Amino acid sequence: NVPEDQADKLLLASWGLPKAVLEKYHSLGVVQMFEWQAECLMLGQVLEGKNLVYSAPTSAGKTLVAELLILKRVLETHKKALLILPFVSVAKEKKCYLQ
Repeated sequence: NVPEDQADKLLLASWGLPKAVLEKYHSLGVVQMFEWQAECLMLGQVLEGKNLVYSAPTSAGKTLVAELLILKRVLETHKKALLILPFVSVAKEKKCYLQ
């Protein structure tokens, strides 16, 4: 669980994302994460590029964790990222969403 003194980590705005990115998420109704999502991002050195393996049911929010990790790394390191998705329909959706 997310410690009480770090409850603000549930809010997307507390992760240092640019205003335009936050506005896009907010327009889609995503303002905060589930506790397990914030826990994933706070584990070890995952934000510094270390590996993360996590599992959750379909539609539980796994993609949000991956998106936030990718966005933060790309913005901080100015390097490219490769996002592999399982279906063409999901890839098209993410392409439009991330543009």
